[in-house]
Amino acid sequence: MSQINPILALALGVVVGFVVGIVIYLIRRNSTFKLISQASQIAEDIKKDAKQEAETAKKAAILEAREEWFKQKRIMDEEIKERQKELRIQEKKYNERLGSLDKRLDSLDKKESNLTEQEKKLKSKEDELSQKKVELESTISEQKNKLAEIAGLTREEAVAKLREELISQARQVAANDARLTIEQLKLDASKKATEILSTAIQRMAVDHVSETTVSVVSLPSDEMKGRIIGREGRNIRTFEKASGVDLIIDDTPEAVVLSCFDPVRREIARLSLEKLISDGRIHPGRIEEVVAKTTKEMEETLMKIGEKAVLETNIHNISPNLIRVLGRLHYRTSYGQNVLQHSIEAAWICGILAAELGLDQEIARRTGLLHDIGKAVDHEFDGTHAIIGANLARKNGEGKLIVNAIEAHHEEVEATSVYAALVQASDAISGARPGARREMLETYMQRLAKLEEIANSVEGVSKSYAIQAGRELRIIVEPGVVDEGTTALLATEIAANIEKQVQYPGQIKVTVIRETRQIAMAK
Repeated sequence: MSQINPILALALGVVVGFVVGIVIYLIRRNSTFKLISQASQIAEDIKKDAKQEAETAKKAAILEAREEWFKQKRIMDEEIKERQKELRIQEKKYNERLGSLDKRLDSLDKKESNLTEQEKKLKSKEDELSQKKVELESTISEQKNKLAEIAGLTREEAVAKLREELISQARQVAANDARLTIEQLKLDASKKATEILSTAIQRMAVDHVSETTVSVVSLPSDEMKGRIIGREGRNIRTFEKASGVDLIIDDTPEAVVLSCFDPVRREIARLSLEKLISDGRIHPGRIEEVVAKTTKEMEETLMKIGEKAVLETNIHNISPNLIRVLGRLHYRTSYGQNVLQHSIEAAWICGILAAELGLDQEIARRTGLLHDIGKAVDHEFDGTHAIIGANLARKNGEGKLIVNAIEAHHEEVEATSVYAALVQASDAISGARPGARREMLETYMQRLAKLEEIANSVEGVSKSYAIQAGRELRIIVEPGVVDEGTTALLATEIAANIEKQVQYPGQIKVTVIRETRQIAMAK
């Protein structure tokens, strides 16, 4: 019993251990299944979340792509609208040009029709003359003998006499026909010129703002006048020496005046003084520094202004020196009219006239832009601005055509091309428009009347005319009173009287005309 119990106990222990092992195995297996189930669930959740995130990202990407598409569409729509606008502008210009060409074609058709009609008339006259010639030959043959009998002439003498009479009659008829043709051509030319000028004036009819040449600098207070003058006048002396401009300080409250014949120097002085007043530091060293800096800035400004004018008029290959001089014209005025704006306007008018006449538009615009360039430096050289400008253009590489148009635009030299006439016309159109130049009408008329009065007061003068806005005085003398040798002396005398009695800008050309006419009337 004692031996069985250990064995039983052992077997029981084995059974118990086996059972316990099975129980432990089952417990662990159940736990593993739960972990696997939980992992599967987690995996499903992760898969579901990933799918949702993917769907969200997909929708976001679609929305972003759609927004980008709409953005690009809007940009393209704007570009298309802008391009359509440009195309409409180009189409308008094209239609205008087409209309102009149609008008010219109509004019040419009318001229052709007129020429055809004239040709028919000439043909008819030719036939008529041929018929008359036959009749005259018949009459001559009948009258030869009669003339010989009546006049006691030989046959040859009678034929010669008749021939002379016929030639004289033919010359008279030809002269009348030529005169009528010339008058008609002059009338047609006058009408065409009027049409071209009207077109140019209409296309360039813009408002013009008058400018002033007075340079006045405002001060924050009258105390600033003392700082500008400086101790014992050192500051004002330094400023006038550095700028080359007279600084006038008077009783005018909170203002000083700058006086100088050079508009560019005056502008440099004005800008420098404004900088000094704004800075507050006013002493000789600072004055010289500011004036030097402003002078350098002004050179750059002049180039920019000149380049803008050249670009605006579409002119190429022009000397940088001429561009700088064009910039100086921005600060030059004539009767209150800005000379640079006047030159730009004259350039475009020249281009329009050249287009109407079938000439080179760029050359025409070039002559118009440069015609008054001498006014920028006329205070530095002797002579008229036309001659000075021509010399300046010649030195800077401009051709003979351009130079002649510049020096001839006031008829001081003989014009050698039609471009000189275009410059004269455009200069007159731009300067004579109402409001372009500032001068009292009363003063203007008084000056013209005074010029004619001075001329008419001289013995031998029959008529006088002040033309070209008072720049030229044409005098017609009586040929029986004034001989050829006296005309030059008479012109000099009248010019001297004008210098003494009349105040005027620029120069006045005195032209004395002595003409003898022989007139015969046919009745």
